[in-house]
Amino acid sequence: MNSPVFFTARELAERGRDQIPAELISNTHLIYSSPATLAFNSPGAEGFGVKRAGLAVPGSVMLIVSPGCCGRNTSMISDMPQYHDRFFYLTMDETDVVTGRHLKKIPGAVKEIVEHLDGLGKKPEVVMICITCVDALLGTDMERVCRRAQEEVDLPVLPCYMYALTREGRKPPMVHVRQSIYSLLEPAKKKGNVVDLLGFFAPLYDTSELYTLLQSIGIRRIHEISRCKDLAEYRLMAEANFALVLGPEARAAAEDFDRKLKIPSIELTRFYDIDRIRSQYRALGQVLGVTFEDEAYYQEASSSIETLKQNGPLRFSIGECLNADSFELALALCKMGFAVDEIFGTLTEENFRYLKQLAQISPDTKVYSNLHPTMIYYQEEALPEGETLVALGKDAGYYHPGTVCVPWNSDTQPYGYDGVKRLMEAIKKEVTK
Repeated sequence: MNSPVFFTARELAERGRDQIPAELISNTHLIYSSPATLAFNSPGAEGFGVKRAGLAVPGSVMLIVSPGCCGRNTSMISDMPQYHDRFFYLTMDETDVVTGRHLKKIPGAVKEIVEHLDGLGKKPEVVMICITCVDALLGTDMERVCRRAQEEVDLPVLPCYMYALTREGRKPPMVHVRQSIYSLLEPAKKKGNVVDLLGFFAPLYDTSELYTLLQSIGIRRIHEISRCKDLAEYRLMAEANFALVLGPEARAAAEDFDRKLKIPSIELTRFYDIDRIRSQYRALGQVLGVTFEDEAYYQEASSSIETLKQNGPLRFSIGECLNADSFELALALCKMGFAVDEIFGTLTEENFRYLKQLAQISPDTKVYSNLHPTMIYYQEEALPEGETLVALGKDAGYYHPGTVCVPWNSDTQPYGYDGVKRLMEAIKKEVTK
């Protein structure tokens, strides 16, 4: 086969949610790690992989216990100024891999790290221990190892699992790490004007209307782990009256909040369809017994869409290395009046609902898997005269090196009407250069 495997939106909708083709499911075939996929698959690459996420707890440091090859790719992160003196390594040799001998070294290594930093006046508040697939295969009881290390330093020591083997399982690494970073919270007296935002490891943009809308109904403190200056402020998250879950990977953490801290949660979705955003705010208001005055934000976002349309016919190629659900974004852009030629994304039962609607208004949109080996044969198609192709996401940009690319994958997170407005402005900036 000398062409990449793809399916049209119409074909996928006709197959149904329970018949997603094996070619679009990564654990059913060999993996093609192209330069595009490496940008978001590698634990040491850009964005918040397990390692950066594990250091979201204020005052934390991390001991990475791994073979040299797994630890080496963290060097990119270690060079970032905010992570100076926060990553440490315990390298496993062949004997460690075979016998598990390294587990006896961990408590001593943790003690050495804490004493070293204490001598520099930088004693940590928490130590995260990051282990890899090697310990998954060994069946390591990391909770027990952490308890033993905690006895050595009298500081919280938490596990952080970088198990690529569990990525397709019930509790993938990015789900577990969200549970781990909130596990230090203890029950506290609740305050009615406090809310927690769960889901991201970086804050929303300051201009997001979500902050203003929450403040308009009497919320005085909005906690995000990324904005906590120290461990004391982090612990104040336990005072929240309720939590808003902004990403599905935080559901398990939200369940822990409910069970352990008695903090109920409401799940919201990041949409780029402004009508969905408005409907969601109305639904949230009904749950809370309030009305959110969001019309001005709706009109601003709508105006930004109309402004972008003035730049001529635009067509989009959408990847999955970006701050959006690829299929929801594709549907939103089509409803705005733009054309979406292709999606490089992971189709799941959860986002199939967007694909089904997309098939009704853009049935010929092609859906590819970044990870399928046939992607090595991908070739760009010629554009209609006078039209511009915009690649959204670094992976889409890889497949279209000569076109306009909007990476749209900053650490700081876009959300709501503000996210739509920012995206329209980012696209306009690139197409008008």
